[in-house]
Amino acid sequence: MSERDEVVVALDVGGTGMKCALVRPDGSTVHTERHATGAQRGPEAVAGTILDVAEGLAGKARADGRTPVACGIVVPGVVDEARGVAVWSANVGFRDVPLRELAGTRLGLPAALGHDVRAGGLAEARLGAGREADQVLFVAIGTGIAAAHVVGGSAATGAHGAAGEIGHILVRPGGPRCGCGRTGCLEAVSSASAIGRRYAELSGAPTTAAEVADRAAAGDPLAVEVWREAVEALADGLATGQALYDVSTVVLGGGLAQAGPRLFGPLRTALRERLTFHREPRLVAADLGDEAGCLGAALLALDTLAKESR
Repeated sequence: MSERDEVVVALDVGGTGMKCALVRPDGSTVHTERHATGAQRGPEAVAGTILDVAEGLAGKARADGRTPVACGIVVPGVVDEARGVAVWSANVGFRDVPLRELAGTRLGLPAALGHDVRAGGLAEARLGAGREADQVLFVAIGTGIAAAHVVGGSAATGAHGAAGEIGHILVRPGGPRCGCGRTGCLEAVSSASAIGRRYAELSGAPTTAAEVADRAAAGDPLAVEVWREAVEALADGLATGQALYDVSTVVLGGGLAQAGPRLFGPLRTALRERLTFHREPRLVAADLGDEAGCLGAALLALDTLAKESR
């Protein structure tokens, strides 16, 4: 059997939808699907859908003359990768769900379970914008802000599966209240949802972060101020991250990174101003888009397969 016949079943499960794929060992994708998560149905139903979709993908691979060799699943929240348990995923409703065991049993394949952002960071570090670097900090900026520190091709998980919560660095004491319950977290100031919310509070007009970026570029004084506040807080968070991790490359992903030069130009300047003896990291946009989580799930599964074959 040639390696091109082998594929990994990969699922990136979000609160709204699942991005699913069959991925070759070289990282190329041969088939993709999208499914609704249906989180409102409860965690048991969601777990059932995940297993049904994974089984369907394995069947699709076999029908096409390919051989599924492993399964990788990534979910949001707190994930114990060593035990293969989704400890807590608020968006999906999981509490201590042994997804790795469930998937392995249903598919009869080696399985891996990971965290969605860490998996995305792993993919960007190995296959995407950070592939030339040994030390990468991947920061996803969307509804929230989370990060993955990837060293030598492996993402740190932390002692309790909660590494990378850079969105909860305190950057503005007494500032906006964060979803975690504390005030002044980076996520409460610089996430895409926070930027849109702040502009709406000041203007009375509902808007999105992308619209704030557009209005700031057009010279809207209120948008300019909201954007500046967000960029400066993000620079504070990244400077803290660089003090902690000393990476060579910072990869920014998520919806906010799509602002392109409107974000990266002022952010590079603000970050440089905050660094003293720390080396300035290369600051780049993510390459893989919303495929990163699925590709990362496949990489986790391949890593598991490699360990089991030793």
